Amino acid sequence: MEIVNEEQRRLAADPQYRAQVTRRRLLAASAGAAAVLGAAGLPVLQTKGPARADGKWRVDPLIPTQNRGIILYSVRDRISAAPDDSGVPYGFERVLASLAEMGYKEIEFAGYNQHTSILGRQITPTEIRKILDDNGLVANGTHTSINAATFQQQLDIAEELGMKNIGTGSDPTNSAYQADWDAAADLWNELGRQAKERKMRLYTHNHDVAYSFLLDSGPLDANGKPTRSSGVRRLEYFFAKTDPKYVYFECDIYWAYVARFKHTKYTNSAGQQKTSLFDPILNVARRTKRFPLFHAKDGNRNSTLANGYEMIPLGEGDINFQQFFETIGESEFHHANWEMDTAPGGAANPGQSLDFARLSYANMADLTIYRND
Repeated sequence: MEIVNEEQRRLAADPQYRAQVTRRRLLAASAGAAAVLGAAGLPVLQTKGPARADGKWRVDPLIPTQNRGIILYSVRDRISAAPDDSGVPYGFERVLASLAEMGYKEIEFAGYNQHTSILGRQITPTEIRKILDDNGLVANGTHTSINAATFQQQLDIAEELGMKNIGTGSDPTNSAYQADWDAAADLWNELGRQAKERKMRLYTHNHDVAYSFLLDSGPLDANGKPTRSSGVRRLEYFFAKTDPKYVYFECDIYWAYVARFKHTKYTNSAGQQKTSLFDPILNVARRTKRFPLFHAKDGNRNSTLANGYEMIPLGEGDINFQQFFETIGESEFHHANWEMDTAPGGAANPGQSLDFARLSYANMADLTIYRND
C-alpha cells in the first residue's frame, strides 16, 4: 500500500507548512496515564505550564540533544546506493555527513556495507569509525546476527565502532513455547555476560509478535506442545528469565502500539477466552533501566489494516511520544533512534528517506518538558 501522500511530501519539503502542522501533533501527557502509574507505585514525571513569575520553572528538551539518533535502516537506500547524478548523498561518508548536518548525534547500524563502486572495494569498520569521528557522531548500537559462533567477531566490530550496545532486530526465538524461551534466556545470559566483559550491553528489539501470548498451559497437542496460555506475553516472560546485569532491550514504540492493537485475547487453560490489553508505557516504566535504546517510529491509526497503524515520519502521526518519554523518565539514560521502515522513495524519489530523516529530527527536537526542581 502506498502510504506516502502529497501532504507528507509537502511536510518534508516546506519548513513553514511543517511548523504550522506539527504544533498540533505535540500532545501533552494524559492525566489518566499518570494516575495509572501512580497507582502502580511507579515514578511519574509531570509536565506543568509555562515559566512562573518566581522563575523556578525551566524548559528542557524531552530527548537530550546528545541522545537523538537514527538507525541507518531508515536510509538504507542511500547507504547502499551507487554513485549517481541525483544530487542526493550516497554511501557512508556522504550520508553520515548529511545526518550530522541535520542534527543527529547518534547512529545505530543495520549492516556495515556500502556499494563497492564507491571505493572499488568494501568499506572497513575502521574507515566507518573515522567517518563517525569526523562528523561528531557516536555509534549507539547495531542490528546484527546474535549467535554464539560469531559473537566475539561481532563484539570486535562493535568495539572498533565505539559502541556501548550490541543487538539484533530479531527476537531471541521465534517460538511461542516456554521451553524455547527458557533456552534462549540461557544463551542470552551467557552472551550478555561476554558483552559486559567488553563494556557493552546486549539488547534485543521487539516487533509486535514479541508481545503476543506465550503458549504455556492447557491441553497438549499431538507433539506434546501446550495449546493454551496463562496470559503471559513472550517478551515479558523473557524479562523475568534473563539477568538484568546482562540482557537489555530496545523498545520499538511503533510495534509496541501495534501489539496493543493486535494481541488482546488469549485462551486460558480452562478453554475460556480472556482479554488482556497491552500497555507500552507501563511495559517500559516497570523496568525502565533495562531499555537503553528506543526506536522512535510513528504511525497513523488505521483500523482497516492488519497492524492497526501505517508508518509515517516522526511527529506526523498518532503515537504520543510526549507522553511516552515523559512518563518513563530517565531521559539521560534513554537513547531515541528514529526509524521508518518505509522511508525510501525508490527511483522516483531518491531523496525521500533523507527528507523524512530531516523532518523527523526537527519534530524530535521540538519535544520539550517543563521542570520545577
